[in-house]
Amino acid sequence: MAPKNSRFTDPVEEHRALLATESRIAIAGHPLHAMLVAFPIALTMSLLGADLLYWWTADAFWTRVAGWAAFGAFLMGVIAGITGTVELLVVRGIRNRSASWTHFVLAVMLLSLIGANWAFRIGQPEEAVLPLGLCLSAVAAGLTAITGWHGGKLVFDYQIGTKMPEDPS
Repeated sequence: MAPKNSRFTDPVEEHRALLATESRIAIAGHPLHAMLVAFPIALTMSLLGADLLYWWTADAFWTRVAGWAAFGAFLMGVIAGITGTVELLVVRGIRNRSASWTHFVLAVMLLSLIGANWAFRIGQPEEAVLPLGLCLSAVAAGLTAITGWHGGKLVFDYQIGTKMPEDPS
């Protein structure tokens, strides 16, 4: 360890690779990934809600709602996933954190699960709900919570995507 009055610093102690965490995929400093993830999160929870309402009421309306929610969650999840993946690969301070990779892997698993849930419902919306569709929706909702917790950890604990680029002047 270098003395405190030394002009040289240990790069490992300095954690330079973890400092640059500002979003590169942003509009006016607002990260697109953070803005887009609200849609697949809400639609995944709506999917579970629609499946539960169908189970309770047996009204076929809820199977159509669930099908559209699954489609929307998958579509918006892909769009949010693309922006998140670009951030992960482009921004060194994000890429160098293991928590970022945990969030990424969980998000890919979740997107696969939602896509399967949606595909399973195509052409047979009522037959698809009980029991498999409801089980897939419940697992997706739980995985959404875990994935969101890891994403929140990146934002709130590590300030990923919350810092503005430094002005070089």
